[in-house]
Formats: sequence, structure tokens, C-alpha cells
Amino acid sequence: MAVLFFAQAVLGSQLQIMIVLGGLAGVMLASNPALATLPISLVMFTAVFGAPLASNFMGKCGRRLGFLVGASGGCIGGLLAAISLFISSFDLLLLGSVFTGIYYSFHGFYRFAAADTASDSFRPTAISWVLAGGLVGAMIGSEVVQNFSDFFSPVPFAGAYGVVVLLNIIGGIGVLFLKIPLLPTNNKNLPVGRPLKTIICQPETIVAMLCGMISYGVMALVMTSTSLAMVEHGFTSSRAADVVRWHALFMFGPSFFTGIIISRFGNLRIMALGLLMLGVSCFVAISGVELRQFYTALILLGFGWNFSFIGATTLLANTYRENERAKVQGLNDFLVLGAVSMASFLSGALLNYFGWPMVQIAAMPPLLVAVISLSYLAIYRRGKIEIISS
Repeated sequence: MAVLFFAQAVLGSQLQIMIVLGGLAGVMLASNPALATLPISLVMFTAVFGAPLASNFMGKCGRRLGFLVGASGGCIGGLLAAISLFISSFDLLLLGSVFTGIYYSFHGFYRFAAADTASDSFRPTAISWVLAGGLVGAMIGSEVVQNFSDFFSPVPFAGAYGVVVLLNIIGGIGVLFLKIPLLPTNNKNLPVGRPLKTIICQPETIVAMLCGMISYGVMALVMTSTSLAMVEHGFTSSRAADVVRWHALFMFGPSFFTGIIISRFGNLRIMALGLLMLGVSCFVAISGVELRQFYTALILLGFGWNFSFIGATTLLANTYRENERAKVQGLNDFLVLGAVSMASFLSGALLNYFGWPMVQIAAMPPLLVAVISLSYLAIYRRGKIEIISS
């Protein structure tokens, strides 16, 4: 867990840098402002199709080798992004985004790696503690953006992308110390894995995947265009980075106690509370574009994501057997990252053509669907308990 926490902190910090600078670098290099968030979207799009492959690769070759492959992709992606700014090439920036997407394909599995060897009772805490490494990552990423963006002045942002290369090297060295046993696929004592269709038809699996998709998608929808919206309304990129930093702090900071709360009050209650905070954040953002409203909305957005996404991850981790985890985790992250990819691309288009309030309005229907699905699962569970009791 210490190694996974370190990896989440060091390697995960590049996500903060990508979120803040991806859109700003896109604005600077793209010929059409509507394509400004395309670098971020391409990271997500690559990760969508890479996640199932990454999961199967780690199922055969182990977590350590998989995370090293991911770090290599992040290293190449940061290098290409830095070069693209020196030569003013939007195409090269997009190519760098593809390699960063390879990194991101593996990144999401840190939380599942934490659950691999954890007991049922400790699993929520293991997942949340590893995700808490993102708190350190948010601090590292924010400092990199603020202190290294102009390192190669007059070329903006290239210095920060250069630091991304170093972060992947340092993080990769840490991953070398990871020891998670490879699942013995030829062990006759293990039960035969069920067909994927059987697993995903379970109500708990459906709700876990759906809520994971929606909570992460809504968060990406709002967060992706935050920096651009703030710059449009007269704030500096440094101030935008600070808002995103506080958002990231509340994305990962609560993780130190989220697992304990889930164990105490149950997944569904905490997921519902998280979805409620996501909804409130949208209403705060619609209410105005003052600095305090950006801060409040993004803090609530991070807190809501933490509760709803960790709850969904924990719920999913209890729906499959040990030798089923690669295919289920791969499908889950394919769907989650697919939602994130579409949301991040839609975010830039909505902001460009309709403005900041429409970004928030677009988030509300999916949140309603998630709440309905949670209500259904609660009723379904209550019905099962009554049948068993009778």
C-alpha cells in the first residue's frame, strides 16, 4: 500500500498538470477554439480502449510490469507535449496526448491493486487510502504548474511538461518495489470464472458501473472547462490552477476517512451523499462567475466525486471473484473512461458555444439517473432481505 500510495502521488500528479494546462495549451496551438480541450479528450479516448487491454495485460504479467508500461507512456507523452510547444505543433501535442492516454489506461488500476490482497472488511479503507495519494499528487501538480510553466520562457507551459518526464521516471523507480502476487490462473482449487454477461447482469454490478461512470463523467465535464471558463471571465491561469488545486485536494483528501465511513454507514448512503454534493456544486456554479463561486463549486465537485466514486469502486469490488477481476475491472474502466472522454470533449464544445452555465445544466440529467439507480438497488436489497427472513 505504501508503494501504491507513492505511485498515486507522484505519477498521479501529472493528471493535475494535464487538466490545468491541456486546455490552455490547446487554445494556444489549435486553429479552432472549440478544439481547445481535444488534447484532454484524446487522453481519455485512448485510455478508454486501452483500459481493457491494460487490465488483461496485468492479469497475465502482473501489476508491477503494467504500471511500469504506464509510466513509460506518461514519460513519452510529457516529452512530446513539451516539444510541441517549442515548435507550435498542435498535431504533436495530440500525439503526446495519446501516449499520456496509455499512462492513464493503467493509472485507474491503482485503486483495484489496493483491493487485490485486502480482506473484505479492509477493502474500502485500502481503496480510499491509496486514492488519498492523489492529495499529495494535487499539491505536486499545482506547484509544478505555478513554478515551472514559464521555466523555458518565452515558451509557455513547456517547463511544466518537462517536469512530467521527471515525475514518470521517479514514479517508475518507486513502482519497482511493488509486490503483488500474480493470480495463478492454472490453480485447480479456484472456482471456474463465470461468464462476463452473468457478472454484469447482477444489480450491484450494474449500479456500481453506472454510478462510477456518471460520477467521474460529471466531474470531468465540469472540471475540464473550469480553467478556460475562469480565463474567459478575467482570471489568470495561476488563479485557475489554484482553484483546480483545491478541487483536487477535496477529490482525494477525504479518502483518509471515506473507507471508514463506508464501512460504518454502507456504500449506498455514501454514494447518495456524493451524488447530492455533485448536484449542489452545479447549482453553485450556475449562480455566478465570481471567484468564491468557482472555489465553492469545484470543492463540492471534488468532495462529491470522492464519496460517489470510492463507493462505486468498493461496491464493484464485491461483485466478482478473484479470477474474474481482470475482465470485470477492464470493462468497468472502459465504460468509466468512455464517459469521461465524452464528457471532457462535450465540456469544451458547451463552453465555447453556450457558456459556463450550460456545462452545469448538462450534468444534471445523468446525476438524476444515478440517483434513480441507487434507489432501485436499495429497494432490491430490501426485498431480498425480506424474502430471506420469511
